[in-house]
Amino acid sequence: MRLWPRSLAGQLALVSAVALFVGQAINFGLILRERAASRLAQASRPVAIRVADLLEREAAGVSPARAVRGRVRRLATNPIPAEATERRPEVADEVRRQLAELGIAVGRIDTQLLPASELVQRRPRALRRWRDRIMARLRIAIEQPGRGWLVGVAPWPRPGPRVLGMLLVQTLVIYLLTLLPLLWIARRLSRPLRELTRAAGQFHPLRPPLPLPAQGPEDLRQLIAAFHALWARVAAMLSEKDRMLGAIGHDLRTPLAALRVRIESVEDEQDRTRMAETVMEMSRTLDDILSLARLGHSSEPMGEVDLAALVDAVVEDFRDLGDAVSFTPSDRLPWRVRPAAIRRALRNLIENAIKYGGSADVRLEAGPDRACVVVADEGPGIAPELLETVFDPFTRIEQSRNRDTGGIGLGLALARGLAREAGGEVTLANRPTGGLEARLTLPR
Repeated sequence: MRLWPRSLAGQLALVSAVALFVGQAINFGLILRERAASRLAQASRPVAIRVADLLEREAAGVSPARAVRGRVRRLATNPIPAEATERRPEVADEVRRQLAELGIAVGRIDTQLLPASELVQRRPRALRRWRDRIMARLRIAIEQPGRGWLVGVAPWPRPGPRVLGMLLVQTLVIYLLTLLPLLWIARRLSRPLRELTRAAGQFHPLRPPLPLPAQGPEDLRQLIAAFHALWARVAAMLSEKDRMLGAIGHDLRTPLAALRVRIESVEDEQDRTRMAETVMEMSRTLDDILSLARLGHSSEPMGEVDLAALVDAVVEDFRDLGDAVSFTPSDRLPWRVRPAAIRRALRNLIENAIKYGGSADVRLEAGPDRACVVVADEGPGIAPELLETVFDPFTRIEQSRNRDTGGIGLGLALARGLAREAGGEVTLANRPTGGLEARLTLPR
């Protein structure tokens, strides 16, 4: 289980809840410490003051100590039995300290915790039981060597669930007053952020940006406005690049056509043939560049064609040129595509298989919502870490492919671009038996 949430609202809520919990825990510890100090002072200070008052009156001969409840009285012996269990030595130490501050020297100090009902026998039994749960009485016996014991009684609040209950209620109120507004603010922030993330994920330079209203705090509004401006600038730059490539390609067609005409005047047949092949190679390169530049700007309409017949026709063109290309016959498969674009992508894949593998084995795999044209060869294959690199324009892998076979590294890039324009994909994989397998996948 993930304890750390991924969303902004969840992280803010968790951090705030932990911070509030730690703060309340510290607060609870301070309250308990304060209550302990207050209870100690409440039990020791009155007894010390009354002892001092009694001794002062005795010294002045004003009035003898009487056995009055709440007062200090003098006894001959220690009224606290030796087997008493509920003693409070911290109270004895505090009484001794306070008496020492008052200049009174005493001997042993003993304490015993008594139920409050022992001192309120005339009260109803239910009231006495309730008082026993929340309050006790602490008997404090102070020895005066040679003069007996001074005995007093002080209140002693029992630690009960009341403090914990009050703290829990307080914590709940703080959580409600803090976390609910914080969650509301976090969700208000995260909603436009999610929309911005979705818009960025669906970015396409040839499509207008998704309608994304500027909402939320001012910083977030500025971010959304900057995203729209960035979308427009990137789209303009890519469009300018496409126009530049297209202009270069068209401008080069005229001198190439002139070269093709002048080649005919070359007398040496071998030189003429080589020059013609060079011009043809340059023309093919220009066609690939123009096709890349036109990706996304295709004027060819979508139409329903027999995909099996289309693949068979492309394979037949290569057979007419004497290439070793085979096609596994397939049933009629109506599919809605741009025929020229798919034909061009398939031709590039077959050309690669022939150049680098010597032959091409083509088959068609049909599914309920996708069709896949598989082109397999028996060449050396490609290193696994370079299977995606070869799709970059003008990329060639000399380590695994023969450099003398021609091409400038646009075939696969163009094939993938045409496939993605149709909503499909082109992938490469090494065959277990050797060679490479290219898969052109098209959605219905």
